[in-house]
Formats: sequence, structure tokens, C-alpha cells
Amino acid sequence: MIVGIGVDLVDIPRFERSIARTPRLVERLFAPAERVLAPRSLAARYAAKEALIKALGGSDGVHWTEIEITPEASGRPWFTLTGSTAAVVAERGISAIHLSMSHDAGLATAYVVAESAEATP
Repeated sequence: MIVGIGVDLVDIPRFERSIARTPRLVERLFAPAERVLAPRSLAARYAAKEALIKALGGSDGVHWTEIEITPEASGRPWFTLTGSTAAVVAERGISAIHLSMSHDAGLATAYVVAESAEATP
């Protein structure tokens, strides 16, 4: 059963200006393995993290660096969650999180669907 949907759109040039103006944003928003990626890839990951927070219904207990987007062998993006963020997802009964990301024409977008194994009353 779908328990949450989130979508986000990021203006890549604006995002690049933000991280150039405030380099510490990269450390505050991204897991260590993500920090070496190109700005357009970081923009897509930022959109994915925002979309996940929307799908969860809020950011209580969620920490940006505990959300890492990792590719499966097929290249499909996947959330790797740790710490209190993983606990929040488990507490909400979310059993699967689906993610799609794209970037083109100066924009990055992400779409997230959160599923629960059981129907909520």
C-alpha cells in the first residue's frame, strides 16, 4: 500500500551557485561518498532527499547525511538509510521506497513512492 509520495525539482545552476557561495552545504547535505560527485548529480540527489522527506510527511528525526543515494548494479538509484532516519522509516512501517531521478535542461527532478506492507486502519 502506498503511504507517501514526494516529488521535487531543483534548478541546477541555482543549486551550483548555492554550493559555490556556501561550500559547507555539501558537508551538511550529503553523505561522504556523495560529496565527490558533479554538481548536477548532487542537485538530483538533493531533489531525491527532498522528495523522500515529502513522502515521509516531514523531516522529524531525518538527517540529510543519513540519506545516501546509491546505485544498484543495474544503475537504478536506491536509498541507503542509516541512523535515526532509518529508524523513522521503520517506525512508520515503510517496507519499500521507490526512487526515480533525472536531470536535463538545467533541472534535476526526483520522484519517491513509499510503501507499507500492511494497510493502515
